[in-house]
Amino acid sequence: MAVRYRPARSETSGDWIELVALPENRVAMAVGSVVGCGPRARAWIGRLRGAVRNLASTGLPPDELLSRLDHLATRWGHGPDAWQGFFRGATCLYAIYDPVSRRCAVSLAGHRPPAVISPHGRVEFPDVPAGPPLGLGGGSFTTAEWEVPEGSQLVLCGHGLIQRRGRGANAGSALLRRVLSRAVARKGVVGPEETCAAVFEALRPVRPGGAVALMVARTRGLRPDQIADWDVSSEPAAVADLRAAVTRQLAHWGLDDLAFTTELILSELVNNAIRYTTGPIHLRLLCDHALTCEVFDSSTAIPHLHQASTMDEGGRGLFLVARLAERWGTRCTQAGKVIWTEQPLPQTPAAGMDARPVATTGHPSQGSRAGHYDPCPV
Repeated sequence: MAVRYRPARSETSGDWIELVALPENRVAMAVGSVVGCGPRARAWIGRLRGAVRNLASTGLPPDELLSRLDHLATRWGHGPDAWQGFFRGATCLYAIYDPVSRRCAVSLAGHRPPAVISPHGRVEFPDVPAGPPLGLGGGSFTTAEWEVPEGSQLVLCGHGLIQRRGRGANAGSALLRRVLSRAVARKGVVGPEETCAAVFEALRPVRPGGAVALMVARTRGLRPDQIADWDVSSEPAAVADLRAAVTRQLAHWGLDDLAFTTELILSELVNNAIRYTTGPIHLRLLCDHALTCEVFDSSTAIPHLHQASTMDEGGRGLFLVARLAERWGTRCTQAGKVIWTEQPLPQTPAAGMDARPVATTGHPSQGSRAGHYDPCPV
């Protein structure tokens, strides 16, 4: 990915961008614009970026995240600090890319949709329903989701970059399409850095004003040999076969050192799913920068970590998982939820790199550290 950011050179606020590495190898991207003047209006950028980072860590889908962001912005605008006198509106585009499914989910709050450059150089603007700007209260937001071919580029612009004075954002979007198409026609499909430089050079305002932000991200997907998954039987006796299959898979990934802890983790998570849920259960392992273990089930009940007392006979499962994994969490899905854990890979260059999925009797395989990137200062 590549970014361009020019800070405000006047008393007006402007654009902001954010990139957050999520669990399960997913990535969240956000871009927004704040309209207002004075230090307090510019401080809104810091508030919005901080809220996006915190809400993104909960795994919320884009429409729910924008709903909560709108609620926060409404409270800030009508709170006791009376910031509404300095703030005239805010927009946001929030997107999540999943490298396993190669799908991108986007929701808009008064913002323009991203531009997508296909691996073959075609420029498109996906049809994403636009919600109201942030801070109005009671806004309804919709998530649009589509498959993004590997090697595509997502171009996220703030309003300060594409807003053409006296002509509106539509003229700016049309100009962005022409700039991208011209760059592809002249140089062919280039990398994010070249795309970012061409767009910023062509569209940045000549007169200094509010902050201007641009992000270009090129998608990649996990290889099939980095993914292994199994449908789990609802019979507790099947867990032993599942542990054996996972052990063989880890051996092919060169991760024998993680076999013992991974067996304990999946035993706790799968047994809990069998005991407390009904419907299908699915286990998936992802081997990339970390070893991710995911257990999918059809229940929407979110488990909580309890501190079991000395005499309790149960209640230590998630406590054990939390101690064995580097981190763990839950995320709601359309069919229920997923509980995930992450374990750091051993410090061996070949770990997980030449993996091949293992076919197992009764459990067919289809066979795959989050950080925060802070591209622009507040």
